[in-house]
Amino acid sequence: MSDAAPTVTFRDSTLREGLDTPGVSFSMAQAVEIASCLADLGVPEAEIVAPSRVANDLEIVREIRRQGLAIRASGLVYGNRPECFREAESAVGVLDRIDLLMPLSPQREPTSREEKISALVKSLAHARELAIEVGAGFPHTTQVDPEFVVEMARRADAEGATRITLYDTNGSAEPFAVRQLVASVVSCVSAPVFFHGHDDLGLATANAWGAVLGGARGLDVTLNGLGDRAGNASLEQLALLLRLRGIETGIEVAGLKRASQVAERVSGVPVSKLAPVVGDSIFDHKSPTHLPIPAEFEAFDPGWVGSERRVSAPDPVSPRSDDSRGD
Repeated sequence: MSDAAPTVTFRDSTLREGLDTPGVSFSMAQAVEIASCLADLGVPEAEIVAPSRVANDLEIVREIRRQGLAIRASGLVYGNRPECFREAESAVGVLDRIDLLMPLSPQREPTSREEKISALVKSLAHARELAIEVGAGFPHTTQVDPEFVVEMARRADAEGATRITLYDTNGSAEPFAVRQLVASVVSCVSAPVFFHGHDDLGLATANAWGAVLGGARGLDVTLNGLGDRAGNASLEQLALLLRLRGIETGIEVAGLKRASQVAERVSGVPVSKLAPVVGDSIFDHKSPTHLPIPAEFEAFDPGWVGSERRVSAPDPVSPRSDDSRGD
């Protein structure tokens, strides 16, 4: 057995999911700046092309290429739509890889399981003929029968998909179920399994961790958790969590604060002072019980992310004793 530390790959989706954040848009220069931050952090892949914006987003990729940034570019194409073949062909020579999406919800076309399988097989067969890496992604995996998820993943694997991505599309999952689902898929496919989590119940980070425990080899993340509705799993939170658990990601955590600040500035979405990892207040100590030993109340060294510990004097008047403040 190898003594090497386990590894998890990050695929950052800020330039795709970020544009689904209400009120957010990126100019070409801003998109390149975000991609540059991701490359500096050591993120190996940026998912840039959305299935609803293929032609426009490919122009962003071309500009990133012209800038010579050391990051792979990928995008999504719906495998259940007539334009699938044309869009996949347009990505050749621009993207490093595409992932064909097949929504598993019966409320989305095609509605029957048989039709979904047929469409998946046809789209993968066509994509395999192209000079591009091809994976398969399954929206709504946490909302349907797990046996169906496993069946679709096995078919995608058999048809040559080089990556399987499971989506918690509506953010309704919980980490124990995610771990079990991912483990079930991992046990029956040879392709690496990725997990894409949304934060509608505040569980995106926990669900991503559950996926890792289930054997996921990759996670979709975004800077500051930007994304549709309540956002996505946060790059900075997962980078620190996995580092603390001895799992290699290749992320330079010292650059997380700066990257977060860039994402905040270009998106216009403010970062809470209480935000994990990058919030301005997370290393502030005011409770008297913290003052002698502040490191005992911190999850990680503030220097890891370029922050500094701040110790404030307690309130001069308090109805509670010193020992009752803080935990």
